[in-house]
Amino acid sequence: MRKTIVASVAILAVAATLASCGSSSRGGVFNRARPDEMAVSRAQPLVVPPDFALTTPKPGAARPQEVDASTQALQAMFGGPSARSAAETGAIDQAGGARAQAGIRSEAGDPGTTVVDKGSTTRDIVAAPVGDGQGARATTPN
Repeated sequence: MRKTIVASVAILAVAATLASCGSSSRGGVFNRARPDEMAVSRAQPLVVPPDFALTTPKPGAARPQEVDASTQALQAMFGGPSARSAAETGAIDQAGGARAQAGIRSEAGDPGTTVVDKGSTTRDIVAAPVGDGQGARATTPN
């Protein structure tokens, strides 16, 4: 008797599973809307815009719409140059910013550039070994 009940429950489960695969009054799986492959339309023809005032490109010149990646990154991060404040403009004017030489940064590291000797302390600081400071010692002069 028990085997008969188990078998009938199994048959009902299989029948219910198979019944859900068929079509129903709501449309079912096989009656869904599909795109019509025969309903293809033609694309509109290309037209030349009426603005003929464009300048012709010069051979070898850089394209105006092309910007290198580093410039694009700087524009994205910082938004381009901003106006200087009154305090910043005043400080630059007092320092002689209008009289600065064009290549001064290149000349600063030149061996022929005259520099002021700051003494051995500055040389020691600049020549200090790189590290986390674990081996640092302090001495007091006598």
